[in-house]
Amino acid sequence: MPGRRKAVGSTAALDIAIDRTSPVPLYYQFAQQLEQAIDRGLLLPGDLLGNEVEVAERLGLSRPTVRQGIRALVEKGLLVRRRGVGTQVVHSTVKRPLELTSLYDDLMEAGQGPSTRVVRNDVVPASTEVAAALGIKQGDSVARLERIRYANGLAVAVLRNYLPTDLLLDLDTELLETTGLYRLLRAAGIGLHSAHQAVGAHTATAEEGEYLGEPAGAPLLTMRRTAYDAGGEAVEYGTHLYHAARYVFEFQLLVRT
Repeated sequence: MPGRRKAVGSTAALDIAIDRTSPVPLYYQFAQQLEQAIDRGLLLPGDLLGNEVEVAERLGLSRPTVRQGIRALVEKGLLVRRRGVGTQVVHSTVKRPLELTSLYDDLMEAGQGPSTRVVRNDVVPASTEVAAALGIKQGDSVARLERIRYANGLAVAVLRNYLPTDLLLDLDTELLETTGLYRLLRAAGIGLHSAHQAVGAHTATAEEGEYLGEPAGAPLLTMRRTAYDAGGEAVEYGTHLYHAARYVFEFQLLVRT
């Protein structure tokens, strides 16, 4: 597993600014900025927030205000109170819009320190499902990639991708562990124009649970995507699994007029 960055270890190292002229409640401002620090990897899983009294004095807030802000993040599952230890960061949640982007690029943009471990990188016969998605014959050779994607050292997804074997001539494992697949496609002059995507749920197998740090049978989010180039040719089919407590799909809904 990729190494973790050095922990901040305390809110004392964070730039938290409370605007007393704002109509936004003080506890909410405090909680929102803590959540942003967790999302950006400034506070990592295992980091302690420090003593409530010290935090309150440093920010010029009352202890009940600080306690209310912390409680809000405990209820979100971002913090946990441990007897004899204090308030500790549990994890951050990857929030991803449903757009034709790669998880690697989204994590980079969010400052969540993406890293990758390649589990499989080989050529296999296309299954019925893969062949139908890519518009090829069952049994035709396809490149198969299986990777574990980490955010700030925590496993958030198992990514399984299938591509025509003549699409990318160099699917180097070391390269795949340092960048995203869509970046490699773009570098090869392959533009992604559209995609069909479906989101669902799945219970983890023993292997999948081991990859994501969950027990077998744990609920996982799923996403199946077929990406197409400007000419309408399928260039990639992905079946991905996401840690349900660390990953969120975001939708923007509009009223049809």
